[in-house]
Amino acid sequence: MSSKLDRSNNPGQNRYIDTRGVEAASVSFTQAVINGLATGGGLYVPEELPRLSLDDITSLTQLPYRDRAAFIYRAFNIDLPDDEIDTCMARSYGANFDTESICPITSLDDGMHLLELWHGPTSAFKDMALQCLPQFFSASASSLREAGKLDHDFCILVATSGDTGKAALEGFKGVPGVSVGVLFPDGGVSDIQRKQMVTTTGDNVRVWAVEGNFDDCQTAVKRVFSDDAFAARLLADGSIALSSANSINWGRLLPQIVYYVSGYAELVATGKIAAGDPIDVCVPTGNFGNILAAWYAKQMGTPIETLFCASNENRVLTDFINTGTYDISDRAFVLTPSPSMDILVSSNLERQLFELTGRNSSSIAQWMADLSNDRKFVVDDATAAALASTFKSSSTDSPTCLSVIKSVFDEHDYLMDPHTAVAYACARKLKGSNPVLVASTAHWAKFGDNVYRALHGIAPGAPLPQDVDALTGCQLNELIADETGMHDIPKGLAGLDTAEVRFAGVIPSDVASVEEAVSVFLAQ
Repeated sequence: MSSKLDRSNNPGQNRYIDTRGVEAASVSFTQAVINGLATGGGLYVPEELPRLSLDDITSLTQLPYRDRAAFIYRAFNIDLPDDEIDTCMARSYGANFDTESICPITSLDDGMHLLELWHGPTSAFKDMALQCLPQFFSASASSLREAGKLDHDFCILVATSGDTGKAALEGFKGVPGVSVGVLFPDGGVSDIQRKQMVTTTGDNVRVWAVEGNFDDCQTAVKRVFSDDAFAARLLADGSIALSSANSINWGRLLPQIVYYVSGYAELVATGKIAAGDPIDVCVPTGNFGNILAAWYAKQMGTPIETLFCASNENRVLTDFINTGTYDISDRAFVLTPSPSMDILVSSNLERQLFELTGRNSSSIAQWMADLSNDRKFVVDDATAAALASTFKSSSTDSPTCLSVIKSVFDEHDYLMDPHTAVAYACARKLKGSNPVLVASTAHWAKFGDNVYRALHGIAPGAPLPQDVDALTGCQLNELIADETGMHDIPKGLAGLDTAEVRFAGVIPSDVASVEEAVSVFLAQ
């Protein structure tokens, strides 16, 4: 099979539409990537989804991962030349990952297959998209400039619950014409995650800790994007426009579709399943982008039967899938051992509902308005039934999360991070007769404090022993490695103690404070 998908019989590029129906005209892939967010706060989705045959999917294993990704991008018929797609993918998936297979699968003997998405430079699944997005963002900007449709630079503004921030910083640092600013909840990320962000090198990067939780960060960023006066001022004063690297950007979501298609092909190639056999996919879910990518892979022809949405104690998605009511009006925000899932407002759910309603932008606009105004919305019966026909959902409490880390290590000699443990626990509850592909989203060493608690039977949130608590995140990881024999700590994590802290201090989460911080950064 050639990695050169023939596009000669389909010369027109795929276009992208707005989930809320505010933008009357569709836009190109390059414009959707550059814009990030549609006018009025909606999200872009492709007008058409490609359909892959089973032969297309299984034959991908004849190709290196970068060519598998290029094949999928060509199937979406994006408005960039084939050779540029190949160049972008070669830069995205190469020596920056610690394995040639990019995202290998570890199969346990209980029918669970762990899709390891954390072999990139920041040791989290966000690298799978955020090593790719900057390449296509830069290529898209160049294409639009050459066409006379672009005459300004960009500021990528990112809210992060821990992993997206560092991945965006690493992906965009040094990219010409782009500055990148990241906001994370103060005290709401692990010590390793915080150090990864505040020690980032590069002249075009800035990091802010923000008072409050992740939803406060995400809401502030969304409001900045919706502030037309601020956008006009940035353009007038510095010829800079805002864009996004969060999963609200279609350029973040498309690379994630690739690894689910590729993962199925790998299971066939290694004899774990026969071609055409259905699998289920379980994803630890916060912002809904990662599991939405699996849904798109299913729509394209990948034999995925059921999607298991795994929640931690912030179980808003589990409740929504099981009831059709999304209600955060009186829901407490819980800090858990899986902080990247500590989210109550799941941005990519909007795309999923748009698809399940038959692309009814009026319903989406109303539900999103209800969520903004009332902190609650209720979908109609048909949409609730469509959701329940494809998704099953369960949640895992924090003590169970930690106990799963210990039991899997004891039974399988495999050490997983808390987010993967949440997914594994939910997959065991929901598993039927199909094999389950579990999205393993981070290396265990990003969350050493809770992995230590798990291995030593210490309750979630309980103090660590005094001598252990005195250790840095890196020293704690070394201790865990010595105790378990898991000496696989990535270099990017092992050296954080000696890296220079470049960004300190905390800012309020109100829009004015965030806009002031961004303005000062861009004026430097």
